[in-house]
Amino acid sequence: MGRGNGEKEVLRPLTFRFPVPSSQFPVSPVDGLSVPSHGFKLLSGTANKALAEEMATHIGIPLAKITVNRFADGEIFVRLDENIRGNDIFIVQPTNPPAENIMELLLLIDAAKRASAARITVVMPYYGYSRQDRKDQPRVSIGAKVMANMIQGAGAHRVLGLDFHQHQLQGFFDIPVDHLYAMPVFTAHYKKKNLKNVAVVAPDVGSAKMARGFAKRLDASLAIIDKRRTAHNVAEVMNVVGEVDGMDCILVDDMIDTAGTVSEASTALKKMGAKDVYVCATHALLSGPARDRLIKAPITEIAVTNTIYISEERKFDKLAVLSVGELLAKAVRLTHAEQSVSSLFD
Repeated sequence: MGRGNGEKEVLRPLTFRFPVPSSQFPVSPVDGLSVPSHGFKLLSGTANKALAEEMATHIGIPLAKITVNRFADGEIFVRLDENIRGNDIFIVQPTNPPAENIMELLLLIDAAKRASAARITVVMPYYGYSRQDRKDQPRVSIGAKVMANMIQGAGAHRVLGLDFHQHQLQGFFDIPVDHLYAMPVFTAHYKKKNLKNVAVVAPDVGSAKMARGFAKRLDASLAIIDKRRTAHNVAEVMNVVGEVDGMDCILVDDMIDTAGTVSEASTALKKMGAKDVYVCATHALLSGPARDRLIKAPITEIAVTNTIYISEERKFDKLAVLSVGELLAKAVRLTHAEQSVSSLFD
């Protein structure tokens, strides 16, 4: 009622929220959630646009239009070619080398912030510099923390990642982090093979926890390789702890860089009497001699995911590239709908 009647005016509280699914919008077969055609944008940098396009297909929306160019001196120019004011923005960009991928991500975040996005989520399939996670020798930087600081400083509100090198890296961020695992993708892949008498092998003690969970899913035994490094990117296998004689072995790791670890490990397993050796790793960096080492190693198949773009010239017959596009698409939809992503861990 008005104030002229001598009564107090009742003020009703306002409710603010991000756009949520409504029955008026179509439902995608990915997970049954509906996503509004407005208020939601999926952007992609140039590091792995193929993965972002696959995610967009699963979600049922096109990628937002952006321009990414290089000036004559190599500087990166970024422009968002659509209105994103008040939108929930997801930027897909792994931060593997070259370093321009990182700078491109930071510029995209800043452009979205300055364009008045309501929320910015960085979808980072691969966390570059994640191995530099502690000061293990004098006068070195902690690169993983520097990365986290830059992403936050640019204006990101949350991060969606996949198989960080160490789980503790989530603590480097002061914003929410959803840390997903590619294990369900690998589990489904190996269950289709109907392998019998399987041993899941951790290439080092640090990978033992991941290997143990993988072994439980496949109803397999567990073995661990005692490995000692003599220098960076140089590994020497010392011993195999566990029974592998006459068994199909699956080596599990979070990434393959120069492939020294898995090539030496596969040789050690064969010497111990292993039947067939399979390798799976989420991130395929495949640096330097990696391709030649994997081709020559006594490995039946190397299964990796498409978190990092793998050019055709780096592929080979034994390499199987599995997609995490649907997994990440589900995570994006659930995040946008303000629902839990815990179901994606199963």
